[in-house]
Amino acid sequence: MSETTVKTASRNDLRNVAIVAHVDHGKTTLVDAMLRQTHSFAEHGEVAERVMDSGDLEREKGITILAKNTTVAYNGPSSPDTVMTINVIDTPGHADFGGEVERGLSMVDGVVLLVDASEGPLPQTRFVLRKALAAKLPVILLVNKTDRPDARIDEVVAESMDLLLGLASDLADEVPDLDLDAVLNVPVVYASGKLGRASLTQPDNGAAPDNEDLEPLFKTIVDHIPAPTYNPDGVLQAHVTNLDASPFLGRLALLRIFNGTLRKGQVVAWARHDGTLKNVKITELLATKALERVPAESAGPGEIVAVAGIEDITIGETLTDVDNPQPLPLIKVDDPAISMTIGINTSPLAGRVKGAKVTARQVKDRLDKELVGNVSLKVLPTERPDAWEVQGRGELALAILVEQMRREGFELTVGKPQVVTRQVDGKTHEPMEHMTIDVPEEYLGAVTQLMAARKGRMTNMANHGTGWCRMEFIVPARGLIGFRTRFLTDTRGAGIASSIAEGYEPWAGPIEYRTNGSMVADRAGVVTPFAMINLQERGSFFVQPTSEVYEGMIVGENSRADDMDVNITKEKKLTNMRAASSDTFENLTPPRVLTLEESLEFAREDECVEVTPESIRIRKVILNASDRAKAFRARAKA
Repeated sequence: MSETTVKTASRNDLRNVAIVAHVDHGKTTLVDAMLRQTHSFAEHGEVAERVMDSGDLEREKGITILAKNTTVAYNGPSSPDTVMTINVIDTPGHADFGGEVERGLSMVDGVVLLVDASEGPLPQTRFVLRKALAAKLPVILLVNKTDRPDARIDEVVAESMDLLLGLASDLADEVPDLDLDAVLNVPVVYASGKLGRASLTQPDNGAAPDNEDLEPLFKTIVDHIPAPTYNPDGVLQAHVTNLDASPFLGRLALLRIFNGTLRKGQVVAWARHDGTLKNVKITELLATKALERVPAESAGPGEIVAVAGIEDITIGETLTDVDNPQPLPLIKVDDPAISMTIGINTSPLAGRVKGAKVTARQVKDRLDKELVGNVSLKVLPTERPDAWEVQGRGELALAILVEQMRREGFELTVGKPQVVTRQVDGKTHEPMEHMTIDVPEEYLGAVTQLMAARKGRMTNMANHGTGWCRMEFIVPARGLIGFRTRFLTDTRGAGIASSIAEGYEPWAGPIEYRTNGSMVADRAGVVTPFAMINLQERGSFFVQPTSEVYEGMIVGENSRADDMDVNITKEKKLTNMRAASSDTFENLTPPRVLTLEESLEFAREDECVEVTPESIRIRKVILNASDRAKAFRARAKA
């Protein structure tokens, strides 16, 4: 059927919108305010802060990891006669979770681009906006946190418009029918998500919007985000954009219905990834109301619903009509850039935690389960039957996966993150990142030096006259492995760094990550304070007195460049002159307790991280000292 003969109708009582922004610019807080002001929660319901960040890790780290949808029932001055349903998708602001963003954008008809009134557009803003423009989605610019004391609203709006224009001109070749006038004719809303206020008139820098509620934002969404359109004569087409699980109903598939009506109990054709069709029955249909899922009898075009009853359904597949199946295209995501090896725990202390999951089959089943809901992850076999190569967008995404598995009771050995290279015209190309760094002026030299050592080249530098500088670099993705800890140390915790994928370039040559060597335990036993006091001038420790160690385990960082085998279990010889307990331990420097991310950053090529539900240890891949020396000589010869 040609485009001209397709009839279209629209659902004016419905809007589907995604809120996109950089990490920490206040998306989730704004969604909280939208839910509260539309009285979407029950009167007696207890409402937590950042209610959309439901995962433990999301709450701890203060970032959104999974794209989630909520429904706001809007019945204000700007809605037509009926109550309007606004489906809001809260997307992650971190580029490592880019697969979530691409999925979120496939469900909506427009985006609210949220920008911090002080920080302005950052790399992730650029990443998400580029995806939205490529999908030809209309954009509303929302300048959030106008009440920040260091707000610079005029400059941020100008920077955002420059970004829109730059992205539109970049995309002109890829998307030939992009409407440039529409891209630049963007409505601007000024808001403070924390206060739940929005206005169309620009407040002074550092002042709250003059309006008492979010009504101007709702009005702008109703006016500028198009209503979902559909073909009234079309067959059922519903796209799976997300997955969830219910303890009572099993796997739930979240769908956006593009055409037709979906009913509870209906038999539909399920179009799978491999092109096959299978008839399945919808045993349960659930609509979203605020954050609750409520049973529904039917759902029409434009609605976002969950269905149960299809056990193996995955993201990107389509539910369509049995008699006249018309599947939708699959969701495409960017290729992974970072990989690491995840295998069973092979250390001498494996299996000590009661009830831990230690077998290869359990680890493989868990990785396969992760693949179902995470479209940007790949799991490949390695030479060993008990280890797998897991590829993802970035270090953080892979570290989050390992942390989730650790909390579920798995014991793992995790290798150092590596980059995924490509062969182009017979030459090795590696992924590059576009890095934006904001630092106080006094750390300018330290950061430039740090980036130069990691083969970064500066592309832009701006000073806004506020005592802060913004620098932009193109740097190999492997140069950013272990970067964050050094960066925060060098800038005394004041710097803000964020990066985004920037394509592939020829291999940049060797990069030195860590200038200090490791202190390696040369025997199994228990750490003694006596040994630590004697060794502490040689470096810093990662282990506490009385903790158990084994040969090949890394117990600290050497102050020199090479590795040092140490006896950290040495006990004091007793004499009849004084008691063993009369030593003074006050001058023992407290050890550094490394998090999972810091351990992965610290590990060298010949080291790996042992992860158990109770502890995280760094160890050599080859535990025996003489075997390590042999392997080192063999490598040097090669």
